[in-house]
Amino acid sequence: MSQHWLQPNWAPGLTLPHLPIQHLLDQGLQALILDVDRTLLPGREIELPLSVTSWVKEAQRHLLLHLFSNNPSRKRIGSVAEQLDLTFTCSAAKPRRARLRKVLNQIQCKPTEIAIVGDRIFTDVLAGNRLDLYTVLVQPLRADGYPCKNNRVQRLEQKLAAWLGAPQT
Repeated sequence: MSQHWLQPNWAPGLTLPHLPIQHLLDQGLQALILDVDRTLLPGREIELPLSVTSWVKEAQRHLLLHLFSNNPSRKRIGSVAEQLDLTFTCSAAKPRRARLRKVLNQIQCKPTEIAIVGDRIFTDVLAGNRLDLYTVLVQPLRADGYPCKNNRVQRLEQKLAAWLGAPQT
């Protein structure tokens, strides 16, 4: 049986700055497509938590990174990308595939060598699974880099995904 559309390949129950980069490398990954809101930044912040900046800088030593956000603010997402010296896409329209395909063509890696990392099942995970990427579901983060205690949206998505037949992770 193949993987369910709403099931991430990896859901370690961690925020992005606590993900072990070695696990990603062990999967044969060459590139990461990173969600921004609640994956890299809490709320509507623009300044990245130090733990996120440190993690991204370490990941950049091993992997190609690209920011990919549904947020329509080119100014906001561009500011985050500038802090990290990364390319970015805003108004991504996840889980639609068109903008993600453009990014994949620019990255020039096989889909099996690319992961999408985000905090949402119905946007990040679904978009990645639709294009056979390695999907990583992270916990939304607070300003200190630790998991957000009020995580109603992700919990609701997990319940809906289970109701739709996705195995629980």
